[in-house]
Amino acid sequence: QVQLVESGGGLVQPGGSLRLSCAASGISFRLYTMGWYRQAPGKQRELVATITPGDSTYYAADSVKGRFTISRDNAKNTVYLQMNSLKPEDTAVYYCQAKFSTLNYWGQGTQVTVSS
Repeated sequence: QVQLVESGGGLVQPGGSLRLSCAASGISFRLYTMGWYRQAPGKQRELVATITPGDSTYYAADSVKGRFTISRDNAKNTVYLQMNSLKPEDTAVYYCQAKFSTLNYWGQGTQVTVSS
């Protein structure tokens, strides 16, 4: 059974930091491209960042470049999203995705709220 379990979300003040984690089980983690998506209230889910098995990274939005960092630890079957200098517009549910060929799995999401 495949499971992706996100953690690390919460309430943070503008300018603060959070590190999201996504622990995967039931897959050959090292073969999968891992991604973080987010969905703000009333908006579509959007790609934030991806990291390939070879550690190549991609950041989808200019608004997160330089502030967010995606990384992975294959020994722990975990992908991370370090988020710095958080802004209110980063408020969303953040989802982890694992993708390999036609296989595509999602986590249940973790809420990130940036507010003073």
